[in-house]
Amino acid sequence: MSTEPFHSEEFEPTNYRHTIAKYVRHWYLFVAGVVLALGAAVLYLRFTTPQYNISSLLLIKDKRSEAEVNPSEKFSDYSRLNAAKNIDNEIVLLKSVSLMHRVLSELSLQASYSTKNGIRNEELYQNQVPFRLIISQLDSTAFGKSVTVYIKNNNSFELEDEKGRTTHQFGQILRKPYGVFTIVSPPSTTKGLRQPITITFQNLRTLANQYAKSLRVAPVNKQASVLNLSLTDAVPAKGKDIINKLVEVYNNEAVEDKNATAANTINFIDERLKSLSTELSDVEKADEEFKRKNKVADVSSQVTQSLQEAGEYSKQISSYGIQIDVLESIEKYVTNTDNQQQLIPGTLNVEDATLVGLIGQYNDLQLDRDRVLRTTEGSHPMVQNMNEQLANLRLNIQENIRNVKNNLAITRRNLLAKSGQFGSRIQQVPTIERGLLEINRQVDLKRALYLYLLQKREEAALSLAATVSNSRIVDRAIADDYPISPNKTTVLLVGLLLGLGVPFAFVYVKELMNDKVQLLQDVQWATNAPVLGELIHDRTNKAIVVANQTPIAEMFRLIRINLQFAAPEHTNRVLLVTSSMSGEGKTFFSLNLGASLVLTGKKVVVVGLDLRKPNALLQGELTDSPGITDYLVSNSISVDDIVKPSASLPGLFTVDSGPTPPNPSELMLSSKVDKLIDVLKESFDYVIIDSAPVGQVADAFSLAPYIDSTIYLVRYNFTHKAQLEIINRVQADHKLKQVMLVVNDAKKTNLRDYGYGNGYGYYKPDPKKKRQNLV
Repeated sequence: MSTEPFHSEEFEPTNYRHTIAKYVRHWYLFVAGVVLALGAAVLYLRFTTPQYNISSLLLIKDKRSEAEVNPSEKFSDYSRLNAAKNIDNEIVLLKSVSLMHRVLSELSLQASYSTKNGIRNEELYQNQVPFRLIISQLDSTAFGKSVTVYIKNNNSFELEDEKGRTTHQFGQILRKPYGVFTIVSPPSTTKGLRQPITITFQNLRTLANQYAKSLRVAPVNKQASVLNLSLTDAVPAKGKDIINKLVEVYNNEAVEDKNATAANTINFIDERLKSLSTELSDVEKADEEFKRKNKVADVSSQVTQSLQEAGEYSKQISSYGIQIDVLESIEKYVTNTDNQQQLIPGTLNVEDATLVGLIGQYNDLQLDRDRVLRTTEGSHPMVQNMNEQLANLRLNIQENIRNVKNNLAITRRNLLAKSGQFGSRIQQVPTIERGLLEINRQVDLKRALYLYLLQKREEAALSLAATVSNSRIVDRAIADDYPISPNKTTVLLVGLLLGLGVPFAFVYVKELMNDKVQLLQDVQWATNAPVLGELIHDRTNKAIVVANQTPIAEMFRLIRINLQFAAPEHTNRVLLVTSSMSGEGKTFFSLNLGASLVLTGKKVVVVGLDLRKPNALLQGELTDSPGITDYLVSNSISVDDIVKPSASLPGLFTVDSGPTPPNPSELMLSSKVDKLIDVLKESFDYVIIDSAPVGQVADAFSLAPYIDSTIYLVRYNFTHKAQLEIINRVQADHKLKQVMLVVNDAKKTNLRDYGYGNGYGYYKPDPKKKRQNLV
């Protein structure tokens, strides 16, 4: 049999209108969800403390960005103090806990202040607090502890802690087990805040760790050396003070680091100048004593020419002597164990590139080690590695100093040897003149070294005075005008989405878990059996509904017509009506299909062959006449005795099932069933059999030899989708003939836009409009 007329909808696209209708019919859930979610969002916005973003821009100076030359670069020995900064290192320093701890300490944030604003605690800061707290001593047990201050007047207040409430005077020293502090009322506070103020003592180390984690430091872009510092805080004024103080402390520490080498060099030169001053005084006294003893006032001009060449060698010998003396001083400083963690002074006048480079590397590494120790422990592997490098560099410096000293000593000995060539002439000079020459040589050496060290000390002092920080504030800390958290638009949008999403998910899961037949597509996709039509839900509770001009009556007429076209080569006189389970509307359909056929002038009988659940086909026409069970078990009852005409619709006859038998399956196999069907076929145009559901019992299968077609009832929102497989098995096994489907009890959410639910084809005239004549 061709099923094309009844499956034209199988290839239609997805019914989006039905999908939307599933959610629209739960509109009340969406309204309630949106109202509750938006209400929760409003409460969240009302009671959540707003957070503000505070940001600042900081320029890190380097060789590429410095437009001007640092004055200290005029002295080449200290130009390395202005080395380029590594941006990543500076970010780590700015985010260090130790730096933040120093910031919080200088801002005196050991305590926070808050007051009640409705049910929300509002933090107070600086001028918002009507008094000033001076903490003298704070025990670790005070961290996290809160006390409440009640201002009585301009002179006194009450303090409440875990031990109760006590009265005190402003300026009185309060000694508590957890600390010693004083509360002072500023003179300007005459009409201060009278609300209770809660003081919470903070652990600066913990607070610094929190702020360091929340501080965001990032370059503006990859090419620029400008850092963006941002912080989120509930009090914009406090956030601005923290960032501004952070930049100030960072700059101070940077200047301190840069001045460390210069200051150490100055200290070294000062110590050396003290010893040189003593040595120079001793030599000058010796010269004075020698001249007094030998009564010599001036060097004889006679020996000037003979000693002119020797003087040149003496100058060179003196120069090398100065360098050797400087190297010995540096070597003594390096070998001193007390100076192992200090910077090595510059090499001053010693012109050895290797030694200068080694000392520069040592000082740079020592500065890096000091910087790392601010944020890490001394046992850290990085610090241990730096210690090993410093030790190796110190050994290399000592070895290099010894090599340079040896070279200078060899050169000096060579010069002395050459100077000895003039010995013959010097021997002619009086002994006094030779002694005077030796004394003058010592005086010149000490004076030259003293003047050289004075010059270098001035250079180091100039470098120390001219040192500036390696950063510059581009923009001081500013706070946004509006809080970034909670974001009103985002919170309301999330509330709206949740208000819509939760009901949507609920409906989706509900529909997903619903395994009942919802659409005609569910039936068509599950089975190939032709669909005769659909029946809408009937609210009249009448047994026969086709007698009136109603949408459901029109649907029965459509099923009647489709039944005639289903198999024109068959007579379809005997129709079996069954379903998957009880309650799917078999009896209702059988009666109204018979009534629809009666309206065409046919004579129809509806036979109730559901012996397991007997009931009267027409509930309003109950009689005491026998039923099929009585006919099958009794030989005294004929077919005419069990057939009853319908009082409401002439031409329609019914046969009730009768009482419940103990063996319904065996009765269905009785030969009298065959006789019953034959008699009814001879007497009526159509025989409609209301049988038991095939999904529960097999009684209907015993009627297969007597029927021409089978009408299988499927009920919307009642029949399980899995039960549709019963239809496929019945067709595959040929247990019933000519299986056709009718989908029953369709509501507006189940029907497609056919118009039946809206009274298609039935026009009700408007009484307000006058009827027009045809002509």
